[in-house]
Amino acid sequence: MKILITGGAGFVGSSLGISLKKKYPSYSIIAFDNLKRRGSELNLSDLRDAGIEFVHGDIRNPEDIASVGVFDVLVEASAEPSVMAGLDSDPTYVINNNLFGSIHCFNACLKHKAKLIFLSTSRVYPIETIEKAAFTEEATRFSFAAGQNEPGLSEKGISEKLNLDGARSFYGTTKLSSELFIQEYAAFYGLKAAITRFGVIAGPRQMGKTDQGVVTLWMAKHYWGQSLKYIGYGGTGKQVRDILHVDDLIDLIDLQIHDIERFEGTTFNAGGGLENSASLLEMTAICEKITGNTIAIASEKETRPADLRMYITDNAAITAATGWAPKRTVETVFTDIYNWIKENEKQLETILK
Repeated sequence: MKILITGGAGFVGSSLGISLKKKYPSYSIIAFDNLKRRGSELNLSDLRDAGIEFVHGDIRNPEDIASVGVFDVLVEASAEPSVMAGLDSDPTYVINNNLFGSIHCFNACLKHKAKLIFLSTSRVYPIETIEKAAFTEEATRFSFAAGQNEPGLSEKGISEKLNLDGARSFYGTTKLSSELFIQEYAAFYGLKAAITRFGVIAGPRQMGKTDQGVVTLWMAKHYWGQSLKYIGYGGTGKQVRDILHVDDLIDLIDLQIHDIERFEGTTFNAGGGLENSASLLEMTAICEKITGNTIAIASEKETRPADLRMYITDNAAITAATGWAPKRTVETVFTDIYNWIKENEKQLETILK
């Protein structure tokens, strides 16, 4: 089997490629990336050592994709992942990359009769609907209240039944648009595709920033003894996300590659779930426990545009349909990131410090 991974030098793409090559050494795996995200170049030596071919290309250019030749599966993991992209500047790049670039990938799949594994996002769900959800405030976190009035919302989180009407960010809109195009390609051209809306994904190889990769950012700041800030919702640090270990994502994509029929025609949510969620306050406590360091954390009450008080993935549908469920805990995620930083400190300090 020949697998093309777009965004293949990034966090998810490189982790996936190396894992698949180790498990299936006879497979040909190509990592395709434009190396735009700082730090992605550090993964090239690991990809090479794993026996993975690297192609420097951009999905915005169909000719670059064509240079790869024939392939059997395309994993589309090349998105501009920042929720803030386009909100304070021209949104052209995020639209061109996440929508038009994805369509170029879909066309390449048709040409080669290849399967498509599309990594979508929880950010397709409308901000206002989630922000208006009933919640409770506890000592260290906000939680979704029981007895929600909105279908798709419950104390267990957000399911695929949540209404999609409303604004969601340019990032979320490009991903939802791509989902809709995949449905058209499947219906009229017979494209075999799996679409998954992932929540926060974390683990080694993620070059964390404030607007994307907060788990790595939190650990890195604790590791090097630098300061952080609780931003928004009163500056208390109680906002919550569920966290999915990248290895749990890899388990799911492995299943999709080899049994895509179980995923066709349905869009699933996949995340850490309520049991693998943490607030910023709780993340701080975990980082302090692992590193032994206590750092200064400031407070800013004003909430940023497009932010969410809470996001928790309800995994009930995908677990019932496929048997997949996350296996790694939140503390495992942070421990693995800590060990990765420690093992690669000199390389990473110029990017994460």
